[in-house]
Amino acid sequence: MSNIAEETANERSAATLEQLEQEGDVAADYLEGLLDIADIDGDLALDVRAGRAYVSVENEDEGALRLLADPDTVQALQELTRIAVQTKTGRFSRLILDVGGSRDARQRQLEKLVDRAIARLDEGASQASLPAMSSYERKLIHDIVADRGLVSESYGEGADRHTVIRRA
Repeated sequence: MSNIAEETANERSAATLEQLEQEGDVAADYLEGLLDIADIDGDLALDVRAGRAYVSVENEDEGALRLLADPDTVQALQELTRIAVQTKTGRFSRLILDVGGSRDARQRQLEKLVDRAIARLDEGASQASLPAMSSYERKLIHDIVADRGLVSESYGEGADRHTVIRRA
């Protein structure tokens, strides 16, 4: 590994609790600005989970965040927020954004996707390929698959990276 790659890997893995809390604060400021521009009411909750800053946008009125809670929109907002954090802090961010419970909803969708893949295996397929998805979603898939007693591996590069499920 080159020195630059090693330094980048070390920076990514060496984020302290204080740095992660700073990421959350920067992200909250950025998201508050976006919500103000869009005239959308939302409360922000900050947390640190599994070595990542975690920011939730919540509103008691379920319909208020409906447009922002779409999985593709959440992914885009998360990337924009990560860029804003990286610009402000000078460090790579692995921040996770949740809008109106969208992460829990996506978890349930991924569980159903894995269940359909397992059904294909039960019907005799030697493996089941899932569509390309983000590294965060692939990690969730790997965890779901392991919980169900199967094995999974990621294949491909970049935006085409996907998961394949097999029997153990």
